[in-house]
Amino acid sequence: MVKGPLSVGVIGIQGAVSEHVAMMKQVFSGSSIDGVVRVIKPSDSLSDCDGVILPGGESTTISRVLHSSGLSEELIQRANDESLVIMGTCAGCILLAWSLIDNSNDVTLLKLMDMEIERNAYGRQRESFEQNITIDCLELKEKGNTVFPAIFIRAPVIKRVWGKDMEVLAVDAENQPIMIQQNNCLALTFHPELSKDPRIHHYFLRLVKSYKK
Repeated sequence: MVKGPLSVGVIGIQGAVSEHVAMMKQVFSGSSIDGVVRVIKPSDSLSDCDGVILPGGESTTISRVLHSSGLSEELIQRANDESLVIMGTCAGCILLAWSLIDNSNDVTLLKLMDMEIERNAYGRQRESFEQNITIDCLELKEKGNTVFPAIFIRAPVIKRVWGKDMEVLAVDAENQPIMIQQNNCLALTFHPELSKDPRIHHYFLRLVKSYKK
């Protein structure tokens, strides 16, 4: 049984922080799960968080701040002992990876998921696009409706996945993985917080609840 309210933190270094906060507040208000959402600053601790969202932005900048602040150590430790559920979107997805193709900017990865990533593989900002994708785990609001409007902005590509308990939850039109889960870590190459569709954040909340200790 879950004791007390769930606490979800959104890493507030850069990117679509306010959009993730707004979406999680909407999800909490529309569910029977009691919880709070807060922005995590570099000087903060993750000690009271049950779930954390790593938003999009510049992976190099976010990586440097995470490591200089010590938040990376907390993320790695608590993810490994499964006391924290993490969702990474776009740049956050990159940071969760084990390896990065052409790491010329020396991004320090968290290495929490068995995947290899290529940054900006879909193109630059002007090549941003929206694509309807099928995600079989999203039957939350409308029974049988598993189509989700995925927004890709300077999106990375998941080139390779491996390892135990790796699940590919969704692929793009070219059959490339765009949403994967490995135990308590969830990675998306797109931006669900910009879609106005809360179902992925609902899924994340259910995952957080299932790992609550």
